[in-house]
Amino acid sequence: MSEVGPEPLLDFLAVMRRLRAECPWKAEQTHRSLARYLLEETHETLEAIDTGDLDHLREELGDLLLQVYFHAVIAEETGAFTLDDVAREITEKMVRRNPHVFGPHVFGEAGRTRDAAAVNEAWEAIKATEKARTQVTDGLPPTLPALLYADKVLDRLARAGDAPLPTGDDLGDRLLALVAEARETGTDPEQSLRDAVRRVVAQARPNV
Repeated sequence: MSEVGPEPLLDFLAVMRRLRAECPWKAEQTHRSLARYLLEETHETLEAIDTGDLDHLREELGDLLLQVYFHAVIAEETGAFTLDDVAREITEKMVRRNPHVFGPHVFGEAGRTRDAAAVNEAWEAIKATEKARTQVTDGLPPTLPALLYADKVLDRLARAGDAPLPTGDDLGDRLLALVAEARETGTDPEQSLRDAVRRVVAQARPNV
């Protein structure tokens, strides 16, 4: 294929299918063997966001998209699912979880809201109903960064009306209290720490 045609997403799918069939390395990959690359590309995408380099972000989003297509092509070989199935399911989910846009006028007569907090509350309520959670940590990967994990746990506890005040002198308790403080101010603790570390690195001596 010498150039991208008018439907680049379909072209890319064709490229990935051919690579899977004709490239020895790609032919032997599995979902599990590709996991490390998905993680690496995710972190590289986050780096591009942190730096604000949009050209870099475009490139990294492409690399991340490659991972999605790669997994989908592997799955279609066994009949598990296809890329269309992936797209169809996420489309249905977005429509279902955004009734303020696609469904009944649940936010008053106008049927639309500019209140992001209300939209988020509705999203979480719909999601909780779909998932039928029984534990506060259901669906939360334990490998999430610790600050993000703590933020999500505190969020779920608050929604359930059970948000204990973090107390104690243990370092973990103090960190948890800072996450709770960040939540009160609408601050993302994970991103805040990343930004702070980036400032320290920028100020560090070149030979450190």
